[in-house]
Amino acid sequence: MVWNMIWGIVFIVIGVFAFLKPEVIWKLTEQWKSSYADEPSELYRISTRLGGVIFAGIGIAAVVLSIW
Repeated sequence: MVWNMIWGIVFIVIGVFAFLKPEVIWKLTEQWKSSYADEPSELYRISTRLGGVIFAGIGIAAVVLSIW
């Protein structure tokens, strides 16, 4: 029960971070792959934000279900 809540909170934090700062995630994971790219594409930003929403939703579900 406690671990579910902890992992849920971790998922929420990562999801919110991905939603608010997709550029930072791009710098950490993708920038080194391209010598020409200065910033992420709009598609990358949208997909990262969508992933953040899904991640946060899973975290919220984990927290709610661990309380019940």
